[in-house]
Amino acid sequence: MIQVFLLKKENKMIKVDNLSKRFGNKIALEDISFDIKEGEIFGFLGPSGAGKTTTINILTGQLSQDSGKAYILNKESNQLLPSDFLNIGIMSDTVGFYGKMTVYKNLQFFAKYHNVSLDKLDILLKELELFEDKDKKAEKLSTGMKQRMLLIRSILHHPKILFLDEPTSGLDPALSNKVHDILLNLKNEGTTIFLTTHDMSEATKICDRISLLNSGHILEYGSPQEIIDKYSQQDKAVIRFKNGDSIMVSQAEAARYLGGSDVASVHTLENTLEDIFIKISEDSKNV
Repeated sequence: MIQVFLLKKENKMIKVDNLSKRFGNKIALEDISFDIKEGEIFGFLGPSGAGKTTTINILTGQLSQDSGKAYILNKESNQLLPSDFLNIGIMSDTVGFYGKMTVYKNLQFFAKYHNVSLDKLDILLKELELFEDKDKKAEKLSTGMKQRMLLIRSILHHPKILFLDEPTSGLDPALSNKVHDILLNLKNEGTTIFLTTHDMSEATKICDRISLLNSGHILEYGSPQEIIDKYSQQDKAVIRFKNGDSIMVSQAEAARYLGGSDVASVHTLENTLEDIFIKISEDSKNV
């Protein structure tokens, strides 16, 4: 009860303490901890098999942990009731659909269950460019179209907490941007979003905070910019000359090259999240 009181007081929608899970001899999660505040987009980043989906399944009560605690909506995740899922949206491989039914019938069924107007459904179908395909059977959809259908289903009832497992996988850049806009609008309206992805640029763009996960271990935790700053070569700049040559100098020294007739560009060195993830993953193997 003390833990639940603290979650309410600190406005935390999700909290994980020393969570571990194994499947036989394989470590899925090893003593991971993090928390997510109300109205925050939290990115759980890592390659396939890192433990991202396992974490979602534990947080949504679909899987039991071996040790540690997971809290959501001010209660332990293994104590979630069917009524709690009125406030939760889930988009993942574990959430199915009726393949023999059309896109519209699948989503209409879900809308009626949550007392959501069909007008709202039509708006989302049009926004995610699925309206013209609403009469197709779900089993006939491409991977990207299934992704969009499942995304609509997960957000249709405007949940308090939204779990998204690789939501833009299989989508082109234009549709990915539309998904990002929808998620940012939901965040601004107070929805807490737990997002798994292996797309580091996506996390940099929309996440407030992230965890970098590999082989069940959290390697870094913080805002994307905090992590980038931590690993960037902050005092270095690259000077590129018009003849194709380049040199690396201190930022103080770089100032004297600005405006030079033979200089093509001057830019500071800043690693991307992908660069950082590769580096710390390799470093962790050598520990």
